[in-house]
Amino acid sequence: MSSRTTLSRFLIEQTRAHQTPAELRFLIEVVGRACKVINYHIGKGELGGALGNQGTENVQGEMQKKLDVISNEILLEANEWGGHLAGMASEEMEKPYQIPGCFPKGSYLLVFDPLDGSSNIDINVSVGTIFSVLSCPERADICGILEDEDFLQPGVKQVAAGYAIYGPQTMLVLTLGNGVKGFTLDSEMGSFVLTHDNMTIPEASAEFGINMSNMRHWEEPVQRYVNEMLAGKEGPLGKDYNMRWTASMVADIHRILVRGGVFMYPWDRRMDKDKGKLRLMYEANPMAMIVEQAGGAATNGRIRIMDVRPEKLHERVPVFMGSKQEVERITKYHKEKA
Repeated sequence: MSSRTTLSRFLIEQTRAHQTPAELRFLIEVVGRACKVINYHIGKGELGGALGNQGTENVQGEMQKKLDVISNEILLEANEWGGHLAGMASEEMEKPYQIPGCFPKGSYLLVFDPLDGSSNIDINVSVGTIFSVLSCPERADICGILEDEDFLQPGVKQVAAGYAIYGPQTMLVLTLGNGVKGFTLDSEMGSFVLTHDNMTIPEASAEFGINMSNMRHWEEPVQRYVNEMLAGKEGPLGKDYNMRWTASMVADIHRILVRGGVFMYPWDRRMDKDKGKLRLMYEANPMAMIVEQAGGAATNGRIRIMDVRPEKLHERVPVFMGSKQEVERITKYHKEKA
């Protein structure tokens, strides 16, 4: 691995080695540049007047932070003009974003959560951007107007997925379907540089992440699994576990990619039947692709997340992802209960 392999060089080499389309290469580069702009605004914080609530709600009924809106606009404006996209969909917008008629259109769809974990913004904890790339259906190419159903593709149809994490170091983590690469932003060069050549999740782990305050609302399989982990060496799993919870999916999944573990956001009794908290299209699918490409597993407790067929653009799903042995165990408990 070259210490100076930039994101641009890596993508060009992928084009040569794996026939990655030039249009996809350009798309990823533009997303990377947009993430650098988002990183700049996050870094300014209160100095740039970017902290606090916007005073509006998104389609989920959640109060938007100023940086939610700023990040969404940055991604839209960066990607609308390049000719590589047929359209976009964002967690912050009810309907798909149509490429303005003055710009050419491409063959890909971009789906994103512009600022995951934004509730952590005001306390200076790591947040991130999650994105997924899909191919645009032929029907949409013909009629030119994108509908919700054009985006409703299972995760196995993803062409690429990635996330940026804005923390002590700013990183872009990416998969094009042949492994997971991590790029660290070199602020002096202004470039993302390849620093993690083959990110791999250990099969077994002794670390888990879940919001324990919701335990009384969980289904029995989740309560059983967590109680077994809390029992430590004396329990049925025979080892001590550590718990880590950041309340930012990007930060929690990044930790698992670096040192292993299992991340859980299960269904609970306050939610709609069989639905979870996290969004399938904007969060669960792209993260599932990354985790699987790193040797891990990702399910909704019953089936593989990337096999779920979405019915709505803003559909939610329970999430269990990370080290394969741990995910298989909690999935087994769900199936036994069913």
